[in-house]
Amino acid sequence: MNQIDLKNRNAVITGGAQGIGLAIAERLLDSGASVSLWDCDESLLKETSNSLSTKGTVQPVTMDVTDLESVRNAAKTTEESLGAIEILVCNAGIAGQNAKIWEYPPKEWQQVIDIDLTGVFNCLHIVSQLMIDQKYGRIVNVASVAGKEGNPNAAPYSAAKAGVIALTKSLGKELAGYDISVNCITPAAAKTRIFDQMSEDHIQYMLSKIPRNRFLKVEEAASMVAWLCSEDNSFTTGGVFDLSGGRSTY
Repeated sequence: MNQIDLKNRNAVITGGAQGIGLAIAERLLDSGASVSLWDCDESLLKETSNSLSTKGTVQPVTMDVTDLESVRNAAKTTEESLGAIEILVCNAGIAGQNAKIWEYPPKEWQQVIDIDLTGVFNCLHIVSQLMIDQKYGRIVNVASVAGKEGNPNAAPYSAAKAGVIALTKSLGKELAGYDISVNCITPAAAKTRIFDQMSEDHIQYMLSKIPRNRFLKVEEAASMVAWLCSEDNSFTTGGVFDLSGGRSTY
């Protein structure tokens, strides 16, 4: 593993109790950062925090990214416990069910948009101001190759992730005058619990589109995120970093 220096840095990872978020937490801890895991699953959050505690300082915060006041309180709790929030990884998300647009339940559309897009906005809205005040920050948003390509039978997820890409570009420009980098990654599918929300046909569709002919490993996503969270990433902002195994053509 390449060593990335994040010593004395404090990181927040939303959806950090499992999947890609958990892998990112492990990598940042191995790089010397203290980590605050924000998640809505209290029992899983406690289990994950306990398992990671041998690696360094881990703070579990039960919260809801769709509730702006919950995000505000989570940020306050983290600051009181760890100090300044210098790294933010917006990772929390759901896949939603697989269906055609004309068959998609509007209520579920709204839930996917609320978590996957508005949830990212809420975290950026609160934490970016804290980073401006301290004149430093690194932000990484977890989008998806679906946000570039538009997966069939996954319109709300694709639309939300496309929105995350646009949010990243907008905020990157807005914060360009500060020592704050804002970037996103666009991973192809990784074998995590999010697969439980998808049909087998959709899973196989995603695999068929990846030239490397395998799913992303969560550790591969974490390694890219770790560099984006570092002081070395001092110039690139508003960037979209591909993790699609060759699927993306731009």
